[in-house]
Amino acid sequence: MFSRFTNIINALQALDKTYSNSETVRKILRCLPRSWMPKVTAIEEAKNLNVLPLEDLVGSLMTHELSMQKKDDDEEKEKKKKKIVALKSSLIQDSKDDDENEELALITRQFKKFIASKKKFGGK
Repeated sequence: MFSRFTNIINALQALDKTYSNSETVRKILRCLPRSWMPKVTAIEEAKNLNVLPLEDLVGSLMTHELSMQKKDDDEEKEKKKKKIVALKSSLIQDSKDDDENEELALITRQFKKFIASKKKFGGK
């Protein structure tokens, strides 16, 4: 955003329209989205916008953006970890139950065949 803003300001300067440092700082703060309003308010309250260099403002905004991205990334990682653990545990239990049921059914069938063959040949 800052590079686009700088390009626009430079193009306006070529057309003999110049803005003071305080005007450019205020324009950047005004164009930020609503999610940035708490940060904008904090900057307006804490710093004198008439003497605040544009580079300091951009540095402060970039730092805030990086911290917001890090927080979002951490939250996404935690959500993914929780979901994976839940899925793995439920899948493992289901497969064990199915395997045990299949083994029990197989043993039962074989035992019935064994008993039937014993009765057929006189119990020897």
